[in-house]
Amino acid sequence: MDDEKLIERIAEQEARIQFESFSTAMAHEVGLRLLQIAKEKALPLAIDITRSGQCLFHCAMEGASPDNAAWIKRKIRVVERFGHSSLYMGAVCRLAGKTSEEKFLLPESEYAAHGGAFPMILKGTGVIGSVAVSGLPQIEDHELVVSVLEEFM
Repeated sequence: MDDEKLIERIAEQEARIQFESFSTAMAHEVGLRLLQIAKEKALPLAIDITRSGQCLFHCAMEGASPDNAAWIKRKIRVVERFGHSSLYMGAVCRLAGKTSEEKFLLPESEYAAHGGAFPMILKGTGVIGSVAVSGLPQIEDHELVVSVLEEFM
């Protein structure tokens, strides 16, 4: 899929996957569902759900490394900064022919415009946090998060 179509697809996902509320209990349910899938498929994932700067759920599976947790932090910063998924912003940069550092003057040591962090959006409010995974290729990271969030819609 080319980046223009990818941006359109993710914009549709972001418009559709919005919640009336997102409680701590719901964060745990989403996190446990991601954990269940990771266990069933033996995926080497790190999982993080953060709301308003507070980590509500974090887990690392067998095979995940400290690097996965670092990638999650960098992906979450992209969602916080732009209000879009980290994969969306990566596609925006690729279309511009630039890295996120070149396009937005954001150090790649702190920001990762790679798939895996999706905005937690409240209807009528906007982005209040993110659901993120790291450990798979970026499209698979993104699709896993989206598929689980869709289950809770």
